[in-house]
Amino acid sequence: MVAKAIVGEKLGMTQIWDDDDRVVPVTVLKVQSCRIVQIKRPETDGYSALQVTYGTQRPERLTQPELGHLHKTGVKPGHRLIEFRLDDVGAYEAGQELGAETFNSSELVDVTGLSKGKGFTGTIKRHNFSGQKASHGTHKVHRKPGAVGQCATPSRIFRGKKMPGRSGAEKVTTLNLRIVRVDSEKNLILVKGSVPGRRGSTVLIRSAIKSKQQ
Repeated sequence: MVAKAIVGEKLGMTQIWDDDDRVVPVTVLKVQSCRIVQIKRPETDGYSALQVTYGTQRPERLTQPELGHLHKTGVKPGHRLIEFRLDDVGAYEAGQELGAETFNSSELVDVTGLSKGKGFTGTIKRHNFSGQKASHGTHKVHRKPGAVGQCATPSRIFRGKKMPGRSGAEKVTTLNLRIVRVDSEKNLILVKGSVPGRRGSTVLIRSAIKSKQQ
């Protein structure tokens, strides 16, 4: 579990200059209107977490149970519900709105998003196969995977065999990204490096769990 987390939207990449006039590539993340819908505690739910919604949505697009769930705390309808598992939720209350000020500059964060879909790809691109020989005697098999199964026994390909297929569009987490700048007025967070997903996709920003803050 982590100390704090928030939902953001990936706007794209750009570059800024630090105090030593060095170029720093950054990804701009916009923190949408993130509102706490429910607080889950160990004594009642068995674990501690925050259930939040973000953005704005027309009420007619939600089901009656969803609207009733939001009505309990007076939270405006959002796109969907997301749950953060946190170490301690004592400082939060239902209906509270979280913004970019949740994080500070120079903090390390983990960013989770849905990677770009690449469609149907071969084994070289999908599984990093090296390919076959490109020498004499090799004819039109340079990018083929080679033998994939057995003979009469067991006469099938084992489940999980690395084969061509759709790649991308998977949940990916980039660890230990440093926050370069936080703009509370515009609700923007600039992190050094790239994050998963296309422009406009939703990402989850949370405190780094595998690295000590420096």
